[in-house]
Amino acid sequence: MPNIIEITDFNVPELDIYARLSEGQLLNRHEPEKGLFIAESPKVVERALNAGYTPVSLLLEKKHIEGEAREVISRIGDVPVYTADFHVLAELTGYQLTRGVLCAMKRPPLPSVEEVCKKAGRIVVLERVTNPTNVGAIFRSAAALNMDAILLTPACSNPFYRRSIRVSMGSVFQIPWTYLGREDPEDFTTDVSVLKRLGFKTVAMALTKDSVSLDDPLLRQEEKLAILLGSEGDGLASSTISACDYTVCIPMAHGVDSLNVAAASAVAFWELGKM
Repeated sequence: MPNIIEITDFNVPELDIYARLSEGQLLNRHEPEKGLFIAESPKVVERALNAGYTPVSLLLEKKHIEGEAREVISRIGDVPVYTADFHVLAELTGYQLTRGVLCAMKRPPLPSVEEVCKKAGRIVVLERVTNPTNVGAIFRSAAALNMDAILLTPACSNPFYRRSIRVSMGSVFQIPWTYLGREDPEDFTTDVSVLKRLGFKTVAMALTKDSVSLDDPLLRQEEKLAILLGSEGDGLASSTISACDYTVCIPMAHGVDSLNVAAASAVAFWELGKM
């Protein structure tokens, strides 16, 4: 039987996850085994469940119990389902819920770089991409356009931040990922030697004089490629670019110098995902 609990008191600690904890508190860096994330909308929650993530509780509009969230509720056993009408939830959370459903879930331990890359032919490396919207969009493009895995430097926005999950439409649960490099958010460069040791040719997406075009036939012939994308403002570090096997640019028109990193990623994945 579903464990339906109607909200009568905003201050109960079980609702802190949704109303009062910051993304940093949910991440819980000091005790990562207790870390949580929040998935939003029935479709995204289902993708998380399909990928094996463990739910802690649900928060949803009352009308969705027998509506859009019915399938989700049927899959979570006796996990608490907190519910109220729309205006109550908007007051509790401070915003309108996307499709009226939130689900708190446990963060699993991250795999090693070697595990993530073991069977991969095309991987993505993000260096200091700090905007959660861009991270979510890149994950969605990577999953859709034949990328096998994603690595992030520690300075990147966490893929399990609520906005990243929402923008990715749950793709963060469908494509393997982990962090690359030391656990130091100030060290934003990429250890390219690790990628080369794992057998990848490295492709720096950057505007330099010696860049080759994205459709260069040499790139498609490579069995294993790591595609490196840099921060929204500064791009890849110069040391990262110089360490890569290729420097690649997307040809621009009308005097435009570059694309947003999320848009550029989709173009690069479309072309380099063809094997």
